[in-house]
Amino acid sequence: MAVEAKICGLTRAQDAAAAAAAGASYLGVVFASGPRVVTLQQAADVAAAGAGVPVLGVFGDQPVPEILRLARGAGLAGAQLHGNSPREEARLLREQGLLVWRVVRIAGPADLDRLEEAALDADAVLVEPRVAQAAGGTGVSLDHAVAREARARLSGRRMVLAGGLTPETVGAAAALVRPEVVDVSSGVERLPGIKDPIRIAAFLEAALGPSPNR
Repeated sequence: MAVEAKICGLTRAQDAAAAAAAGASYLGVVFASGPRVVTLQQAADVAAAGAGVPVLGVFGDQPVPEILRLARGAGLAGAQLHGNSPREEARLLREQGLLVWRVVRIAGPADLDRLEEAALDADAVLVEPRVAQAAGGTGVSLDHAVAREARARLSGRRMVLAGGLTPETVGAAAALVRPEVVDVSSGVERLPGIKDPIRIAAFLEAALGPSPNR
């Protein structure tokens, strides 16, 4: 099974260019919260440097008009919805031509019951661990048994696996869980928001396999 990869939490154009050149399928910029939050100009610079690779904005509780303003201003291809974004907001964003990934953060088996609803009006469902007082980029991995159950419940839907993935672990995780997309942020960083091009390349090779184009 082929897997795609997203390099998220980008704050610098040179990191976006490195990720695109190494074969990333998606790039991500954060407008939600945390140390990787970008300005509109930074997001636009990342999108320009991505050389056509789709860039998703990570949003928290921003309303639809604000998401659309930022997406259009920065040239984003989609929105990754954290927070408590309802299905209706996802539908409205898709109607405006954006890819929409809805996020389910999992702390225990009960959270798996949210997956079916999250898949409605979404192009993909991103599954990651729920960590108290953190919105993402924590480096904490999702238990593989829980991730495999999430995969089973999302059968026939696009699943994105995030949380604690690194160049050293992504190959095994992708083979075991079999998501359509793997997503990394802290696992390829030197500092929060500052990526390491060597680790980006290693992550993509581990996830996607060696390629003469990478």
